[in-house]
Amino acid sequence: MLFTACQRFVTPQIYPSFRSLRSLFFANKKPFRLSVSTAMDRDSSCALVLYGKSWAENEIAISLKTSNAIKVADISEVSMILQSEVDKSINDDSFDAELFMKTLSTNQFGRFLIWSPRLPSTHDVISQNFCELPIGAVCVADIQFKGRGRSKNVWESPKGCLMFSFTIQMENGRVVPLLQYVVSLAVTEAIKDICDKNGLPYLDVKIKWPNDLYLNGLKVGGILCTSTYKMKKFNVSAGIGLNVSNEQPTTCLNAALRKLCDSAYQYRREDIIAGFFNKFEIFYDLFVNQGFQTLEELYYQTWLHSGQRVIVQEKNEDRIVENVVTIQGLTSSGYLLAMGEDHQMCELHPDGNSLDFFKGLIRRKLQ
Repeated sequence: MLFTACQRFVTPQIYPSFRSLRSLFFANKKPFRLSVSTAMDRDSSCALVLYGKSWAENEIAISLKTSNAIKVADISEVSMILQSEVDKSINDDSFDAELFMKTLSTNQFGRFLIWSPRLPSTHDVISQNFCELPIGAVCVADIQFKGRGRSKNVWESPKGCLMFSFTIQMENGRVVPLLQYVVSLAVTEAIKDICDKNGLPYLDVKIKWPNDLYLNGLKVGGILCTSTYKMKKFNVSAGIGLNVSNEQPTTCLNAALRKLCDSAYQYRREDIIAGFFNKFEIFYDLFVNQGFQTLEELYYQTWLHSGQRVIVQEKNEDRIVENVVTIQGLTSSGYLLAMGEDHQMCELHPDGNSLDFFKGLIRRKLQ
């Protein structure tokens, strides 16, 4: 986990005369027509549309646009647009922020939204502007061409993929590594809720430790959490990528649904992200106030690994010895708890070199 210094977020209350700012920006404004094609003309420019669920979040949007506070790495020209300035006739396949806001029922998370038709990385927008944004702010992109993953992996994400990142702030650094499990669980439970509400068969999306999402043996999503530290608080940027309508490069939710039933229903990105935040806010409150153990049983029902036998490496004098162990669960620090053939309990750590965490696990015996 990376820790660097960062300024604290300054609450919007310190900005004077918001009503005069509103008059300034809403006067003589013509609707701004925005599409993926216009935003893709140059990689040196991008457009950010700022949405708020309530008056308070809309005032934050006005102040951010006034100060031109949001920066995007490697982009020289950033245009910030208020939701009231956007022409309603946006492309049908663009993210529908109004639909998302109508479905959202949270008190904090997701209520301030940054949407862009095309960005290098939603995670970079959130992490690099963390101190300017309210806690719970989310950034969504239709297309992402410098997505971030483990070990500094970079890739391009196509249309049809749900890509978003958001801000969290925590005080207890010992539980920060467990946050990615809460995020993963909220994704899988949100998908189950959508199935229930629409009378659909369950899509059995599973969690592959530590931060991947699998469906029918194929990866459909992933989680990335990074952190900075300042003034005794951990500023966490959480990013999620989920294949909703894009069948490549592996599979997607809608392709799997078509194989299960004849329903005309299609998963929508807006429903999934709203369902995610509705679940995450509940889970996060339990996690912070009562600990991860309150969610652990549900997590184990959703992950792939209970009782799984894996080969691990252990250094014995001058040589590396491979042993077979059986996964039992998670340790308090968030690593894998396993039992060896000698019935000795151990903690499994990734070696840091493999793209697959299960092809280089290192065994550390627990005393």
